[in-house]
Amino acid sequence: MPSPYRAIFAAPGTKGFSAAGLLGRLPLSMTGIGIVTMISQLTGRYGLAGALSATLALSAAALGPQISRLVDRHGQRRVLRPATLVSVAAIAGLLLCAQQGAPEWTLFVFTAGAGCVPSVGSMVRARWAEIYRGSARELHAAYAWESILDEVCFIFGPIVSIGLSTAWFPEAGPLLAAAILVVGVLALTAQRGTEPVPEPREQHGSGSALRSPGLRVLVLTFVASGAIFGAVDVATVAFAQEQGHKAAASLVLAVYALGSCLAGVVVGLLHFKGAASRRWLLGICAMAVSMIPLQLAGNLPFLAVALFVSGLAVAPTMVTTMALVEAHVPRSNLTEGMTWTSTGLAVGVALGSSAAGAVVDAAGARAAYVVPLAAGLVAALVAFLGYRRLTPGPARGGHGTDDEKPHRHDEQEHVA
Repeated sequence: MPSPYRAIFAAPGTKGFSAAGLLGRLPLSMTGIGIVTMISQLTGRYGLAGALSATLALSAAALGPQISRLVDRHGQRRVLRPATLVSVAAIAGLLLCAQQGAPEWTLFVFTAGAGCVPSVGSMVRARWAEIYRGSARELHAAYAWESILDEVCFIFGPIVSIGLSTAWFPEAGPLLAAAILVVGVLALTAQRGTEPVPEPREQHGSGSALRSPGLRVLVLTFVASGAIFGAVDVATVAFAQEQGHKAAASLVLAVYALGSCLAGVVVGLLHFKGAASRRWLLGICAMAVSMIPLQLAGNLPFLAVALFVSGLAVAPTMVTTMALVEAHVPRSNLTEGMTWTSTGLAVGVALGSSAAGAVVDAAGARAAYVVPLAAGLVAALVAFLGYRRLTPGPARGGHGTDDEKPHRHDEQEHVA
C-alpha cells in the first residue's frame, strides 16, 4: 500500500470501520441497478424500471439527511440500526410484490420505504474527520481512500447484482443487496471506539447544514452530476440489451468505475497546492466534456473505452467535494452535510434514470446518452455560477485543506 494510505491506518480501529463501511455501502451500487434489471426482466418496461429507481433515489434524498441529522445528535449506533431494518423490510415487500405481479402502486410504496437506507459512506467519512481533524494531508488521503472504495463498490456491485438477476432469478440482485446492508451496518455500529461523539443538542439548534451557501452550491451541482450517473446506468443496460448482450452491461459499468478508481488512487498520493474550489470546478467541467464521446457509441467495446475515460474525472471531483464540505459545514452538522451531497447525487440519479428510461422507450438506447450530456452541461453551468461561494475570502482562514481554508464553523459562522 502506498505510504499515504498506510499512514492513515496507523490510528486504532481505522481498518475495521473502513472495511465495515465498504460492506455497508456496497448495496448502494447494487439496489438501484438491481431494481432496473429486475423490473425489465419481469415486465420489459424500462420506463417503469427507471421510475422505480427514481423513486428509490428521491426517497433516499428526502430521508437520508434527516437520518444523518439524528446521527449527529444521538450517535450512529442508536440511529443506523432501526433505519436499516425499515429499509430492508421495505425491500422485502418490493421483491414480493414484483414476484407476485402486484399492482404497480405497491411497487412504488415499498420502493419509497426502501429509501430509509442510511448513508454509510457519510458515516465512515465522519469517523475519518473525527480522527484527523486538523491534519489536512491525512484527511485528504482518507477521503481519497474512501472514494477508491466507493468505486470498488461500483465495479463489483453492478456485476454481482445484474449477473445474479439475469443468470439466477430477477429478484436475486436486490435480495443480496439487502442482506449485505444488514451485515455492513451491524459491523460498523458494533465499533464504538471510533464512533464520533454526538454533539450536545444545544449546538444543533434548529438549523440545518444547508444554511451554508457553499454547501448549497455543492448539492445543486451534484444533482446534475447524479443525473449523469443515473442516465448512464439505465442507457447502458438498455444499450447492452439492444446489442444482444444484456449481462455485459455490468462489465461496461464496472469499467466506468475502474477509471474513477484508478484516478482516485493517484489523487490520494498527491499533495495539491492552489485553491481546492478551482480543482473542483475543473473536475465538474471534465465530467461534462467526457459525456461527448458517448454520443458516438456504436458498440460495447467503444462504449467501455469512452466510459473508462469519463470515469477518470469522477473520484478526484468527489475527493475535493468532501474536503470542501468539511471546510464549509459546522462540526455539529458534519454527517448531515456530507449526506446532503449524497442527497444531491440521489436526486440527480432519480432524474437521470427516469429521463433516460423514457428516452429508451421512445427512441432507443443510443438516443438516451443525450441525457447525461445535457446533465453534464447543467452541472458545469451551476458550478460556474456558484464557484465564488466556495472560494475563501482574504479574511477567512484557520481550517480546511492546506490550500483552501475557509473559517471553521465551530463559532456558528457561515461562508458567504
